[in-house]
Amino acid sequence: MKLKFPEKFFWGAATSAHQVEGGCNNDWSKWEKENAARLAERAKTHWQKWQQERFPEMFKPENYISGKACDHYNRFCEDFDIALSLGQNAHRFSIEWSRIEPEEGKFDEKEIKHYQKIISALRERGIEPFITINHWTLPLWFEDVGGWEHDDAVFHFSEFVGYLARNLKDVKFWIVFNEPWIYISHSYIRGKWPPAKKSWISVFRVLRVLIRSHKISFDIIKSVSPQAKVGIAENNVYFEGWRLIQQAANYFVNNYFLKKIKNHLDFIGLNYYFHNKIKGFRFNKNDNEFITDMGWEIYPEGIYHVLKDLRDYDKPIYITENGLADSRDIERTKFIKDHLYWTHKAIEEGVDVRGYFYWSLLDNFEWDKGFWPRFGLVEIDYLPRGKAGQALERRVRKSALEYAEICKNNGFEYII
Repeated sequence: MKLKFPEKFFWGAATSAHQVEGGCNNDWSKWEKENAARLAERAKTHWQKWQQERFPEMFKPENYISGKACDHYNRFCEDFDIALSLGQNAHRFSIEWSRIEPEEGKFDEKEIKHYQKIISALRERGIEPFITINHWTLPLWFEDVGGWEHDDAVFHFSEFVGYLARNLKDVKFWIVFNEPWIYISHSYIRGKWPPAKKSWISVFRVLRVLIRSHKISFDIIKSVSPQAKVGIAENNVYFEGWRLIQQAANYFVNNYFLKKIKNHLDFIGLNYYFHNKIKGFRFNKNDNEFITDMGWEIYPEGIYHVLKDLRDYDKPIYITENGLADSRDIERTKFIKDHLYWTHKAIEEGVDVRGYFYWSLLDNFEWDKGFWPRFGLVEIDYLPRGKAGQALERRVRKSALEYAEICKNNGFEYII
C-alpha cells in the first residue's frame, strides 16, 4: 500500500529539557541524587533476568543521575543539523522552568535568550518549534513552598507562562502540560516520583490546580499572541475489555482532563505507548507477543482506536510522542511504520491528524529508569570506546534513515 499523508504534515521528533539538556537544578535532579543507590538496588528484583543481563548499567547508581545528560544545552545546533538531515520539519522540546526562574519572581535573562537562540536555530533550518511549557520538573523554590499543592501554585505558574509568552511571541505552537495524569499517578498515587507522596487528597487537589493552570495559561498566551495555537500532550491508553470497566477507565484516564479544558484548546497532542487489556476487573493482562526493552507491549492498532476517540473533540491532533526502547535497533523501523499505518487509517476515516513526532530524537535520561532505555533515533555514546571515542558522540541509527525517507516523501510504501 502506498500511504500518503496530508499536505503540510509535520514530521519530527521530541525531547524534554531535563532528559537531554544536562546541568539541571530542579526537584528531579535533587530526587535523583537522593534515590540513585536505592534505584540501583531495586533493579535486582524489579527487572527480568534478560533485561538485567542486557543492561548491567542498571545496577550502577550513576545510571540514575542525569548529570550532563546529552549535553543538548550546548550542542543543540549539532542536534538540529541531524534533525534537518533526517528530513524533519518540526521539533518538540520543553523549557526548563528552573533555568528561567531559579528564584521566586527572579527571571534569568541569559536563559530566556538561550531558548530564543534554540528557536532561531530551528527556524533557520526550516523546522517548526513546538514548545512544552512544563514537562514535569519544578524549580526547587516552588517545591519548597509546596509545589502544585501550594495556595499560590496557579499564580506562580501563570507568572512563568506570562514571562515566556512575552519573550517568545513568535512561537506558534504551545503545549502547556505534558501528560498531567501520568505525572499525578506516579507522584501522588504510586509515590514513585517527586514529591513521592501517596495521597488521594493530593491527587484531586493537584488535578484541580493543573486544570486551572492550563485554562489561565491558555488565556495568557492568547492575550499576548492571539494567533498562537495552545494545546496539551495527553498520554492516552487503548483499553480493551469488559465494556463498563473499559468505558470507566477510558473516561478517567483518557478524557477527564480533556473534557475539563476542552474550551481552552486549539489542538490535542497525543502521546501513545500503551494498550491495556482488561480481563474481568484485572488490568494489564496483555498478550505481550512483542515487547520493547522495557517490557512494554508493542500494539500499533491501539493508536487507531485512541485517535478515533479523540475525534469527538473536533480539534486538530498532533501525535506528540510515539516511540520505543530498542537498544539494538531491531524493531524501531517496523514500530514506526506500523503505527503510521494505523494513523493513516484514522486519517482516512476523518480524524484530523496533522503531525507525528517520534520519541525521541536522542537517547536520553529516562526518569527513574536512568540512561539504559534507548529510545533515540540518534544513539548517544555515554561511554566512548577507546582513545578515539568522543564523549557523548551522536550516531544516527539505521531506523532513523528509514524514518527520514518517510519524512522526505510525506509517506511510504507499507507492506502488510
